[in-house]
Amino acid sequence: MTDTDHTLPTEPVGPRETQDAAIAMLDAEGTVVGWTHAAQQLVGYSAGEVVGRSATHVLSPSHEARGAAAFAERCRARGGWSGTAAIRHRDGHTLRMALRVSLLRGRDAGVRWLVSVTDTGSLSSGVTSGPVRESLLAHAPIGIVVYDPKLRCVWVNDAMERHDGVPRHRRFGRGLKDSLPAVEAEALKVVMRQVLESGTTTVHEYRAWPPADRPREHAFSASFFCLQGADGAPLGVCSMTVDVTGNRRARERLAILSEAGTHIGSTLDVLRTSQELAELAVPLLADHALVDLVESVPFGVEPAVRTGTTKGRPQPLRRAGLASVDLGVLESPWVREEVVHAHPDSPFSAALRTGRSYLEPVLDTRSGPWVDHDPVRAQRVRDSGVHSLMVVPIRARRCVLGLALFGRSVEQKPFQEDDLLLAEELVTRAALCLDNALQYARERTAALALQRDLLPHRVRGGVAVEVASRYVPADLAHGVGGDWFDVIELSGARVALVVGDVVGHGINAAATMGRLRTAVRTLADLDLPPDELLAHLDDTVRRLNDEDADVTGPGSAEVGATCLYAVYDPVTGRCTLSRAGHPPPLIVDPQGRVTLPDLPAAAPLGMGFGLVPFESVELDLPEGSVLALYSDGLVESRDEDIDVGLRRLGAALTRPGAPLEDLCARAMETLPARAPADDVTLLLARTRALRPAQVACWDLRNTPVTVRTARHLAVRQLRQWGLEPLVTPVESVVGELVTNAVRHGDGPSRLRLIRHRVLTCEVFDPHTGRPRPRRPRALDEQGRGLHLVARLSRRWGARSSPDGKVVWAEQDLPSTADAR
Repeated sequence: MTDTDHTLPTEPVGPRETQDAAIAMLDAEGTVVGWTHAAQQLVGYSAGEVVGRSATHVLSPSHEARGAAAFAERCRARGGWSGTAAIRHRDGHTLRMALRVSLLRGRDAGVRWLVSVTDTGSLSSGVTSGPVRESLLAHAPIGIVVYDPKLRCVWVNDAMERHDGVPRHRRFGRGLKDSLPAVEAEALKVVMRQVLESGTTTVHEYRAWPPADRPREHAFSASFFCLQGADGAPLGVCSMTVDVTGNRRARERLAILSEAGTHIGSTLDVLRTSQELAELAVPLLADHALVDLVESVPFGVEPAVRTGTTKGRPQPLRRAGLASVDLGVLESPWVREEVVHAHPDSPFSAALRTGRSYLEPVLDTRSGPWVDHDPVRAQRVRDSGVHSLMVVPIRARRCVLGLALFGRSVEQKPFQEDDLLLAEELVTRAALCLDNALQYARERTAALALQRDLLPHRVRGGVAVEVASRYVPADLAHGVGGDWFDVIELSGARVALVVGDVVGHGINAAATMGRLRTAVRTLADLDLPPDELLAHLDDTVRRLNDEDADVTGPGSAEVGATCLYAVYDPVTGRCTLSRAGHPPPLIVDPQGRVTLPDLPAAAPLGMGFGLVPFESVELDLPEGSVLALYSDGLVESRDEDIDVGLRRLGAALTRPGAPLEDLCARAMETLPARAPADDVTLLLARTRALRPAQVACWDLRNTPVTVRTARHLAVRQLRQWGLEPLVTPVESVVGELVTNAVRHGDGPSRLRLIRHRVLTCEVFDPHTGRPRPRRPRALDEQGRGLHLVARLSRRWGARSSPDGKVVWAEQDLPSTADAR
């Protein structure tokens, strides 16, 4: 057997050049005996300035003080080491470098040290590339061989034998042809000669079939450096080899993913797309694959945002796809389109609830909550021989559509992190196709399309409140019911909170809910007080009933609805509420005390015929109070009274300082395990208060100099806030608004500036008539003030106040404004 029998033929991939780490070779005493062009570029010293001198010459002064002997002793004690070190540049400044010192052995027990140095800034920024830096980051073993100018091996490290199986003693004095096949040896000789001639670094990648004790081929990447002596002449070539099999597999998997686009999503059928995902994963990634979708998705209904599993009642799933290398495994307890219930403590429920993937390299099917709860499924898993499991949630546009499960039984290697990354990429691509199919189904079913269109996708409380919400429909077969909620930002940093409930379910109730929600937003834009807004909304409902009075069939039912409308002001800390037949809100103060305010109920919308007026109640809410608005489905059921449900809800919310999302989850957990008989809506709002420094207010007398005084006060305040770019438009707006107040009012007025997400200018006056812009004629001297205000403001308006009215205008804050 010749020396080349230990290494089978290699398949070159192709050379490429790259700027790589700085390389230097030291003798046993720490003296530099070889230098590279890359080292000169990095630290500024030429070969003539360092070769023959101690390596500590380019280290920090502290290392130089300890001397070369100490440096060499440190290397011998550790057998080589890696870490960071301070390197002194030729111009005097210090560089922080990543340093790796490797032990090389030669004939007759000779020792050399190979030092590779890389700028840590390059490592962190990703500027550097190539196998050397990859190995520094991953601490992978590097095979090192140093060849003389005739390309004969003179120095080698121990790791090289692990790469190609050639013992160290069989390399010395021999060329590449004695350790590689002739074709590959000649190819590498060409590369190494180019390195000797040019002094540059070259990287050559190739695949090899190592010794028989390795079951698969490996991919290697070798970097070649030219070592120079003191006169700059080449002393030889250093080869540093890294096993990059994992990188090659990653590239192959990316190629497979590129083909996934032709295998997944061939139709707009949700079930077919799920089956295509399962079939693509087997046997490419797993021996068994299952795809379970949230029960609503196969029917074309997208899960509502924030509607997830709860501890007591996980979402049911429907099996949409399955594939296996063993046809017998397909005879599982759940075939396609059957409903699957996951245990709350199982990894399946956790992935569905959190939206995060779950990897269990070694699957335990003998103990655990889900195993005890579902012995049939556990036994099927044991019979299949599945020993490793991945659970990947199927996500699309912030929604979890279902789960993809991957298992291994024939392949003995457990799933690893790179397998999970591939699975997540496959599922992500499938999720896009599922989402397209879901959108198509929603367009075909008008009733289901209303679910996303008529309820708010995202609620924001501005600077006034922090909000969180939940909505759970009662009966999936009938689509969305008539519950709704909303958060509407108003002028003056205020916010409106709305919860309503239309009688009935199905498309008619959903359509009515959408009309009422739009009406509420329109009325809220007029800045009406809560009792007046409900009165106008009541008129709207009665008109809808009148329009449908002569209609027969399913759409002829009379419209009825309840509603609770609240307005909170973060400047005063006061909340004004009014309700129409709706359950009163729960208020939890910052200490956790729960109260139920005494709020007149009035009649439901469209049912009182205007005989009983709506009433408003004003409450003081300390900062940090939680206001809970809900529908009766959360607190009332056929089996218990509403008082029991209110106590249960209050107990769930009594956690001072807890995140609102956690409180929402706790409130949902109070629901019975079975599906609720009515829609469930919950809107939580935690109050905030503006700092006194964010509000400036002045009382103005009705005198000729009032306008000038108001402008002066506003300009001074803007400069204190650092809002000089707004001085000119705000000065004009304040002048026009105060002029109107003085001209049309018969008493003192008040100017207020509020700085929050925008700058709000408000002028209070006792006159109750709201200003209305009119189109002035060419020769009119008046009537242009409100047009000027509108042009200078992002928006403006007027609202009623207990003492008259408020005219306001908003300005966008300049981008350079600070957060004072």
